[in-house]
Amino acid sequence: MDIENIITDLIGGNIVLILLAAFIIICILVGVRIVPQSEKFVVERFGRLRSVLGPGINFIVPFLDRVAHKISILERQLPVMGQDAITSDNVLVQVETSVFYRITEPEKTVYRIRDVDGAISTTVAGIVRSEIGKMELDQVQANRTGLILAIQDQLAAQVDDWGIEVTRAEILDVNLDAATRAAMLQQLNAERARRAQVTEAEGMKRAVELQADAELYAAEQAAKARRVSADAEAYATQVVAVAIAENGLEAAQYQVALKQVEAVNAMSSSAGSNTVVLPASLIESFGDAFNMLKGRS
Repeated sequence: MDIENIITDLIGGNIVLILLAAFIIICILVGVRIVPQSEKFVVERFGRLRSVLGPGINFIVPFLDRVAHKISILERQLPVMGQDAITSDNVLVQVETSVFYRITEPEKTVYRIRDVDGAISTTVAGIVRSEIGKMELDQVQANRTGLILAIQDQLAAQVDDWGIEVTRAEILDVNLDAATRAAMLQQLNAERARRAQVTEAEGMKRAVELQADAELYAAEQAAKARRVSADAEAYATQVVAVAIAENGLEAAQYQVALKQVEAVNAMSSSAGSNTVVLPASLIESFGDAFNMLKGRS
């Protein structure tokens, strides 16, 4: 009983201090906010924006301030969106896009836009239709990088007021209707056939050029051979002329007789030649040649 009386007397005399200590502890618990690295807290005071708490330990005024919104600042990906668009050459295409973004200024996102994903999806659809309407179908297929950059730049400019940063935009696919695909396939086959014909024609042209070059080279070589032969003949004629000038007519007769002997020898050695008929004048030429040889000796 003595212990109970002591505790009662102690509490009764310090009840105010105990209540004050409890109030201070509660204020500390309510006023301290630990924010995770991946989030930001939006603090309101009497319904108005007070501050934005970053990652780490933060302090707010107890009972006056409250954490109204906890916003994740991680990068987010919108679901794949498909929207129809018409190119400048009147071809209907369906473009599948995907957008990655993250919230950088939660105070703008909270108080300026209600449905972030829906707003971005609508904005992307409008930008895609506008940009594709400026291009032909071939440009859409071949210039996806330029189209992606245009979408990303325009989207970033429009969502800046919402405190959102567009980190990446992707065009996943460009789909065509069956009739357009069939027409494109027919065009592709025609283009391949045209290229094959052009390649074949260029090959034939090259072959003709090479054949002409070969014939020209052969003609040039034949001309060179004839020129060499003519030079040799001219040289031989010059030698004979000099011999005639020095030794008179006998040298010429001797040369003629020697040529006749060579001709008869060639005729007798040819295939199928069994009998050689010689004219009488040829025998006399041989005799004159032998006489000239005897005279010289």
